[in-house]
Amino acid sequence: MLLPPVCGRTVRSLPPQLERPMRPMLKPSLFLIGLACLSAGLPACRIVATSQKNATTASDGSTSNDAAFDPDKMVAGLWEPKVIPYLTAKAGSFADVRDLARKSPDEAGAKFGYRAKEGTTPWTLVVKIEGRIVAVDTASRAGTISVDTDKDGKADLTVQIGPAMRGTALRDSLDFVSFNNFTNQIDFARFGKSFNQYVNRTVLEALPREALNGRPVTILGAFPLEKSDDLPLVTPAQITVGPAS
Repeated sequence: MLLPPVCGRTVRSLPPQLERPMRPMLKPSLFLIGLACLSAGLPACRIVATSQKNATTASDGSTSNDAAFDPDKMVAGLWEPKVIPYLTAKAGSFADVRDLARKSPDEAGAKFGYRAKEGTTPWTLVVKIEGRIVAVDTASRAGTISVDTDKDGKADLTVQIGPAMRGTALRDSLDFVSFNNFTNQIDFARFGKSFNQYVNRTVLEALPREALNGRPVTILGAFPLEKSDDLPLVTPAQITVGPAS
């Protein structure tokens, strides 16, 4: 087959069986990478960013660059020897803590709680609660009970009973825990969440969730001192439910 003349010469096309489609040229960066792999005698190369290589994924979906970091194990190791003794010694009765917090939040925080730094960070207060359960909400995974402590039949506080729990009040109430001891914010957050998960596994899962209303209850827990009219939201460290009356 003859093609149109080029520069005065007749050009013949290749026979169809010899014609091959032109392949797109490799990008220079990919070409150089491939060449480096061949020259090193490697069967294949894969480039992985350092952060991706070192990162590990936890069961809760968060990632950490420290493969040895195990917040669940850390919480379990601290719980009996340090956490419970500290909370027991620091706690005041709910009525005492509430009344002092209304009068002087900083005084209540210094006596019954902890906060990591000055400024806008709220105090986390530690309380001992004795009362009666007047309402139960287990419609969602973020279950709660409402507790009356002064025998007027009205709720004075709300206690989280999981399995999902908001916040990190237990972690934040401990003066021996510091963000500076952790590699990054992700690890610190995972450590705080592990407290909630530990309480759920060891304490809350055993509660008779369908038969809680009207029963007496004793609680050791912590809550952030928020500037609102909402009832305190307590995260328990210990909870004992008495017999139904």
